[in-house]
Amino acid sequence: MSDMFKLNGKLALVTGSSQGIGHSLISGLADQGAIPVVNDRNGERAEAAVKAFAEKGVKAYSAVFDVTDKQAVDAGVDAIEDAVGPIEILINNAGIQYRTPLEDFPEEQWHRLLETNISGVFFTGQAVARHMIKRGSGKIINICSVQSELARPGIAPYTATKGAVRNLTRGMCTDWAKYGLQINGIAPGYFKTPLNQALVDNPEFTAWLEKRTPAGRWGDVEELVGAAVYLASPASSFVNGHVLAVDGGITVSV
Repeated sequence: MSDMFKLNGKLALVTGSSQGIGHSLISGLADQGAIPVVNDRNGERAEAAVKAFAEKGVKAYSAVFDVTDKQAVDAGVDAIEDAVGPIEILINNAGIQYRTPLEDFPEEQWHRLLETNISGVFFTGQAVARHMIKRGSGKIINICSVQSELARPGIAPYTATKGAVRNLTRGMCTDWAKYGLQINGIAPGYFKTPLNQALVDNPEFTAWLEKRTPAGRWGDVEELVGAAVYLASPASSFVNGHVLAVDGGITVSV
């Protein structure tokens, strides 16, 4: 059974993986034998992550492109396929957040959220899937959110984007499963990350979260790794179009 979760030699591209949740996910895949391809739009951050892997004895590669730039995504994915090897695992992790009352939400931030959180998933998923389809296999994992299902004051546009990613995951499955691809999602709850640091540091919010979440605490990013390994591995060969919540129970509790 243990071999069902092995990823030995499989090339894994994780967008936005030089830090935060993305870095934890790509590190977890590497621990199971995957070959990590670190993506960031900032070359220095990507190379720093590759260097950190090298210091642990892991050969990693960098892929520097902005997921909101379709031409850059296409070129970046093609370059990986040509110079490194076939991408067998893709995790669409890159995303941003912006918090403000909805009635005051700036137009430019609305467009940034749409471009990063939705277009980035679509562009990268499409570019990688074109290669996977030719080979008849591949794993795509889209990072959704508890906000794919629930809303909270001040983040309505973010909620809209994550709801779209949930349904885009289902749509990718509907179109691409027939080619041998498995496309699923992970919906994290509230995790201690740089994106959420302001909330982590807010005693009132933390008290609310601990009361609202059946598990009674924030999640640690390492607790997302198991779900990613499962969905990236042969163990999930007949799981398709599913969004797996890793949220301490917050989406099932009133």
